[in-house]
Amino acid sequence: MKAIYTIILLLLSNIFMMFAWYGHLKFTQYKFLKDLELWSVILISWGLAFFEYCFQVPANRLGYKEKGGVFSLIELKVLQEVIHLFVFVIFTVLVFKKEQFNYNHFIAFVFLIGAVYFMFRS
Repeated sequence: MKAIYTIILLLLSNIFMMFAWYGHLKFTQYKFLKDLELWSVILISWGLAFFEYCFQVPANRLGYKEKGGVFSLIELKVLQEVIHLFVFVIFTVLVFKKEQFNYNHFIAFVFLIGAVYFMFRS
């Protein structure tokens, strides 16, 4: 069960991180946000990143073997990266509709999933 909670928390943290890292690129579409100075955009992104940490830190503590979880530190990192890419693909398709995913992007993603397979293989 800890593995499932860890994955859910990692998913939530990555959703907030996507908006913190890339959401501001869409600000120009909104009248009240398009003229913000860079420092304002940074503060908004930091505010979003706060919530990312509110999910990321508990996910790592809950999932880490030495804290009673089921994942090694390396497994946590690889799992987080694949979740990050999964969330990124969905975020890009839904928010940045003009971005295109090509076959080489898909192949790269399959290789990353393969990395997870080999990471957890005994």
